[in-house]
Amino acid sequence: MASLREMAAAPQLFAPGHRMCAGCGAPVVMRQVLSVAKKPVVVSCATGCLEVATTIYPYTAWRCSFIHNAFENSAATMSGVEAAYRSLKRQGKLKGEMLFLAVGGDGGTYDIGLQSLSGMLERGHRVVYLCYDNGAYMNTGIQRSSATPRGADTTTTPAGTESAGKRQPRKDLLAIVAAHHIPYAAQGSPSHWRDLTRKAEKAFEAGGPAFLNLLAPCPRGWRYDTAQTIELTRLAVETCFWPLLEIEHGRCKITYRPKQKKPLTDFLKAQGRFKHLFKDENKHLLEELQNEVDDNWKDLESRCGEPG
Repeated sequence: MASLREMAAAPQLFAPGHRMCAGCGAPVVMRQVLSVAKKPVVVSCATGCLEVATTIYPYTAWRCSFIHNAFENSAATMSGVEAAYRSLKRQGKLKGEMLFLAVGGDGGTYDIGLQSLSGMLERGHRVVYLCYDNGAYMNTGIQRSSATPRGADTTTTPAGTESAGKRQPRKDLLAIVAAHHIPYAAQGSPSHWRDLTRKAEKAFEAGGPAFLNLLAPCPRGWRYDTAQTIELTRLAVETCFWPLLEIEHGRCKITYRPKQKKPLTDFLKAQGRFKHLFKDENKHLLEELQNEVDDNWKDLESRCGEPG
């Protein structure tokens, strides 16, 4: 596993000077993942915050081969690239090894890109898929996605007299991905960079389809001070809202256990999108959300065979 010194000295395939919002989590996770790539990388990126703000013509923040594709087909695009690479290798027209990284936000992964992702995984392409999960369609106006937490205030699930935010729980995408029986799938957070980069190294070396679901806070959508990005991701982990785990050849493992599990309210109260939950008429929802996180953690322990 790369040390912090080695990561800092590694060539930066994701350049500074991009136009992502201050405090955005997406460029942080991209730099962490790309810092451990030991071979030339081809990146496909779905339309979204990351693509829009890093490829403003005539500039680019990518110091590697980069393909912009539609919102829903990052996985399909990279499937074709990887298949063409294998064909050219067999014909002796290409030498050397390459890595293939498909990227999408939660809207382009959990929702409209799920079919494309499932096909890539089922066919067995040697591609790493990275989802930067900011919990909504942030680029188009902060609309809810199936990754949006229950109770969150978004432009399509507004909190008010008729609603207390999104009514449905988040989709368990990692379980859906794992059901494809791929070599490697993991969930990570930029607050725990050693854990995240170790998982990125494993994904690149998996020898088949691999999946990384990485928490990437959005200051505009989550409504928090831009300096608090890493602290928020740490709270997500320490409250068990965002468990750190990996599934390697079907075997599930929790890679980090909080020494002292924090209450979910520590994570929620730091974000403006949940402020309505602390009103008297909505406080019963806080208990429900805490129970939901506790139940999910117990279920995860059971799935991984690691009782608390």
